[in-house]
Amino acid sequence: MDNLFLGMAILFFGGLFTLLIKNQKLKVTIVALCAVISSVFCLKSAFSALFIQNSKAVFSLEPIFQNVTFCLDNLSAFFVIVISLMSTLGIIYSKGYLSSYIEEGKSLSAHCVFLPLLCASMLGVVTVQNALLFLIIWEVMSLSSFFLVIFENDKKEVLKAGIKYLVYMHVSVVFIILAFAILSINASSFDFAYFGNVLENNADLYTLVFIFAFIGFGIKAGFVPFHNWLPDAHPCAPSHVSAIMSGVMIKTGIYGILRMIAINPHQEVFLGVFVLVISSISALYGVLYAISQHDIKRLLAYHSIENIGIIGMGIGIGMLGLAYNSPLVCLMGFSGAILHVLNHSIFKELLFLGAGAVYTKAHTRDIEVMGGLIKSMPKTAVLFLIGSIAICGLPPFNGFISEFLIYFGMLWGLKIDNFATFIIFLLAIASLALVGTMAILCFTKAFSIIFLGEARSENVSKVKEDVNGIFLFPMSILGIFCLLIGLLPEQIFNFIVKPASLFTQEIPSFVICPVLKIISICAFSIIALTIILFIIKQKIWGKYTTNSTWGCGYNRYNPKMQYSASSYASPFIKMLTPLFKRVIDIKKPKAIFEKDAHYSLHMEDVEEAYFLEPFIHSIEKFFAGFERIQDGNIQSYIMYGLIFLIIALSGVVILG
Repeated sequence: MDNLFLGMAILFFGGLFTLLIKNQKLKVTIVALCAVISSVFCLKSAFSALFIQNSKAVFSLEPIFQNVTFCLDNLSAFFVIVISLMSTLGIIYSKGYLSSYIEEGKSLSAHCVFLPLLCASMLGVVTVQNALLFLIIWEVMSLSSFFLVIFENDKKEVLKAGIKYLVYMHVSVVFIILAFAILSINASSFDFAYFGNVLENNADLYTLVFIFAFIGFGIKAGFVPFHNWLPDAHPCAPSHVSAIMSGVMIKTGIYGILRMIAINPHQEVFLGVFVLVISSISALYGVLYAISQHDIKRLLAYHSIENIGIIGMGIGIGMLGLAYNSPLVCLMGFSGAILHVLNHSIFKELLFLGAGAVYTKAHTRDIEVMGGLIKSMPKTAVLFLIGSIAICGLPPFNGFISEFLIYFGMLWGLKIDNFATFIIFLLAIASLALVGTMAILCFTKAFSIIFLGEARSENVSKVKEDVNGIFLFPMSILGIFCLLIGLLPEQIFNFIVKPASLFTQEIPSFVICPVLKIISICAFSIIALTIILFIIKQKIWGKYTTNSTWGCGYNRYNPKMQYSASSYASPFIKMLTPLFKRVIDIKKPKAIFEKDAHYSLHMEDVEEAYFLEPFIHSIEKFFAGFERIQDGNIQSYIMYGLIFLIIALSGVVILG
């Protein structure tokens, strides 16, 4: 534990130290160096706890906190590893991404304080075992990420997204406070260790507490219908911040849900079904809206909702396994969910960093105006392709392994002797299969429109070279992780079993390990076949060139002859029109060569368009009625005070 606290201290004080430095480049370098050193200490402590023994540190911070416990059990140690690795790679990437802002003369002082503070607070959240201190650290995490989101605070849309994010985070913490308040009052303690005794034989109390906690942590994670902050905040934040928030920070919400389950392993069927249904809806909703997006970072943000849904499906399956006393279903559900936490953090960070590399060169996030970037940015294109295949859950990359474990758990769950549960598992399997299909559609669109064909705008056509090594290094490490987990599923499963064992004492891994060996052999075969085909293409097909025999009047290729992102996804979206609010901006041509003619299609989130925005407008209208009271007249204000005093005195007399 000492190494963990040392790592957290290095991050915190390293960020503060940058305030004493005027050189902007040096600030970023110091933060990156502190992140690397911190990760070494944190990883050492986490691996020691995971493979040797759980470690615990007790601090007495009287009179507010007495015997505050920081614990590294298997679950906390796993999340420390994810946070340390992914945050460090994101911070290293920031050294390249922020260079353009430094050249523009933008101050990075606040950014260099809040970025390491965010990472340190996430480490604190997943290790502290005191409810009150947990809430304080949780709030530090939310506030530091808010200041990172509004990095470009001179833009109105950035401030709007930041404020929206902050409001959602405070709604989140209200529900978490309610859950912890109920537990603390009944346990007469803020220590997590005492909460289990309260809930052990009180199913109704646990149901209430879990629903409060799920809403609170679910807002942070991005479950539907608590997701609206996420598609706005991620595109506005710098790409490395988006990567850390999507890849790591939203997983603290998952950690909170898992911790609540670990407190009481005696689960109810209703709660398992509740989590599974919400998660299935989230996965389908996220990928459906991702398909309709043209902003690459907004597209990736909706895929975060999708993958949080997949993680939640694994959790729901694990809870049903606990409820029906099925160790294998429980193990597959929780191990699939926990592995997908790791996998999503890897490929989603890779994709956000890839999007940042494209934005750095093309200066746009609009997919519609991109194209042909594989010629000038081949390394970024290959790494983005790896992330795209991984997020679609295709072999031989990591996304396939975690989704396979979840599928395996659902298939085994079909054996549970309950017809209603059988139907639920069947629908869940169909939902996950549909999510995978739509993800493939979405990322074939994204990759092909961005990197293949010809440039659709002048700015994109001017891109002549790839990003430099400081961008490519963290992206390459993430790409290697995607491949290694896909090639070595059995070894990864043996690692994931440790945090999953917190939920079940029986580990029937003998059923799944032979299957994972077969998957590993198939993955290596796919890689070998790909290499062989590539060599054949280079050696044989490279000798020949092909030309059009019958040109039929064809002159030259025109970028306007290509599919656009809208036209590619349009047939699918038209089938599901009622699920979208379509906003069309069109000016039809009136002359033969009308230059001003244009057409654009924007899909608005139905929940936001039909529920949230009307609700917000009604609140604004209500408070606007009070504007007349604030007339700036001091006599009016004195009169209001007198009226209030009269009402107060009347109330005292009546009640007295």
